[in-house]
Amino acid sequence: MTSKLTIGKAINAGLRAAMEHDPKVLVMGEDVGRLGGVFRVTDGLHKDFGADRVIDTPLAESGIVGTAIGMALRGYRPVVEIQFDGFFFPATNQTFTQLAKMRRRSAGKLSVPLVMRIPYGGGIGAVEHHSESPEAYFTHTPGLRVMTIANPEDAYWGIQQAIRSEDPVIFLEPKRRYYEKAEFDTEAAFDDALSMGSARIARPGTDATLLAYGPMVKTALQAAEADTDHSLEVIDLRSLAPVDYPTIVESVKRTGRLVVTHEATLTGGPGAEIAARVTEECFYHLESPVIRVTAFDTPYPQSRLEEHYLPDLDRVLDGVDRAFAY
Repeated sequence: MTSKLTIGKAINAGLRAAMEHDPKVLVMGEDVGRLGGVFRVTDGLHKDFGADRVIDTPLAESGIVGTAIGMALRGYRPVVEIQFDGFFFPATNQTFTQLAKMRRRSAGKLSVPLVMRIPYGGGIGAVEHHSESPEAYFTHTPGLRVMTIANPEDAYWGIQQAIRSEDPVIFLEPKRRYYEKAEFDTEAAFDDALSMGSARIARPGTDATLLAYGPMVKTALQAAEADTDHSLEVIDLRSLAPVDYPTIVESVKRTGRLVVTHEATLTGGPGAEIAARVTEECFYHLESPVIRVTAFDTPYPQSRLEEHYLPDLDRVLDGVDRAFAY
């Protein structure tokens, strides 16, 4: 059966499917219960599954994540919601020193199947601490899987795959794309869903590869449509840890150019590591240096300035032009 859902509703449907499939799946976080979450992503779950499985927590991220780690070690599969990206930081100790290291520390005897859902990125006119892109902190930390979605179908299947993973998963949700709709089959066999950790070619092309993830995938596709001088191949990364380098490398060897765009800042961002790896593996195929189009190396600005701070269509097209200037 096909359904037309927004990204937010698709995550909700994926959570519902996971909770119906496994009674050990729990949802917990600030206002996720009766309110249904600040973005209403958990709407209706409290009513249907009860307060024992959809748990409203105190406003204490360190306590939320720490409690969820203990529950995961006892056999549950908690799905933690961090209300906004900038609210994550009180839980860094629990995440980086415990969650990420537990399986390795125990030589595989212990697993912590915990999913941390984090709405991230800008573009919603919010106040400070509500529009950040902290993905580089997670990708720099071995032991964490990092996923991000850009369309409802990947949202629906991706959250279910994250929940079934034995590794802890940071599940990044582009908040400014929550309300974008698409139609897809919600009743396909689970094994036929997207392969966890794989990138997808969102638009084939021959002249240059344009790599994006999360909120920037739509902008990348708009750039490919607008650039009538070049045939741009758009790749939606989907997984930031691990990165699907075989798909990227194969594309760059065909096109000879790579432009990477993301909302995270330039220095030390995911694009920097990708640029280094692609340069190593595709050196003799590259017609130009790898170009990065990102946010600026400053704290996130006030909302009235965010349209100048975030990479947009014009900046992405300028990056493509720079790739062809060599």
